[in-house]
Amino acid sequence: MVIIMKKDANAEDIERIKRRIENLGCKVHMSQGESCCILGVVGDTSRIDTGVFEVEDCVERAMRIQSPYKRASRFFKPTDTVVNVKGKLIGGNKLTVIAGPCSVESEEQLLTIAKAVKKSGATFLRGGAYKPRTSPYSFQGLKEEGLKLLKKASDITGLPVVTEIMAAHQIESALPYVDIIQIGARNMQNFDLLREVGKTDKPILLKRGLSATIEELLMSAEYIMSEGNENVILCERGIRTFETYTRNTLDLSAVLVIKKLSHLPVIVDPSHASGKWWMVEPLSKAALAVGADGIAVEVHHDPINALSDGEQSIKPDKFNHLMESIKQMSGFLNKEFQE
Repeated sequence: MVIIMKKDANAEDIERIKRRIENLGCKVHMSQGESCCILGVVGDTSRIDTGVFEVEDCVERAMRIQSPYKRASRFFKPTDTVVNVKGKLIGGNKLTVIAGPCSVESEEQLLTIAKAVKKSGATFLRGGAYKPRTSPYSFQGLKEEGLKLLKKASDITGLPVVTEIMAAHQIESALPYVDIIQIGARNMQNFDLLREVGKTDKPILLKRGLSATIEELLMSAEYIMSEGNENVILCERGIRTFETYTRNTLDLSAVLVIKKLSHLPVIVDPSHASGKWWMVEPLSKAALAVGADGIAVEVHHDPINALSDGEQSIKPDKFNHLMESIKQMSGFLNKEFQE
């Protein structure tokens, strides 16, 4: 349920309505817009009559939300969420580029790539310290040593770090090194993990599951937000279909749907979607053209010898070309490119 306050409702009116909601056993999520204040009611609202609020002079109207997700819904918050990470903004009129290797392999490898993507204008540095792999015999990442190397690369380049956490017990040790916690596609419905990262103050990059619907993605975001962390960024990274030529099938329509249903920012990962390096640039441009707030791409200076996902990683020179193209696109997209 949402209660839309009138434009002339003062702070005393709003506080009084909030107390009434809380006395009914529900919690209140307040969204203050430019023209009005919206009170989102969270909890069991089945026994609450919307009419008891609409009789208030300060209330414009009260309405029920049919979707199972509440905090992630645009009904709760009509204005777009903009996530601020060390002064770098994700959402709104900003374009965000997250770039780096699939896995942290060594100090030399990571610093080489980090310096290259920084020079080209990347906003964030990505790199896997913990790697969920289909085969238990594949490279699983450097773990905490990888986190330390990411922090070192961040200190040198000034790029905030995005990296994946696979289990709740990894959170505490990762917090000093990470600026954005990534929840990978395989963990999108690991609800215990979602609740735990929801208790942190770190922004969360939530990737869509391999076979997840858009509603399931938004429900997973709801798990995080229900614990108090509302700095969630959604990521479309391709879904599993009958097509086998590409690694996954990139669902660009999901960007449009999410923008309609939710206020949360959404980025696209063309590397994991396609699995092929030569598709990364055109898919990146397509993602931005349909309204994505940014992209996350894999970059490696020596992809032939990469320990994971070399076939979908672009080299620094091709990444630089992509960045130049994005800068040119930003003008007619009415977006501001930020470095």
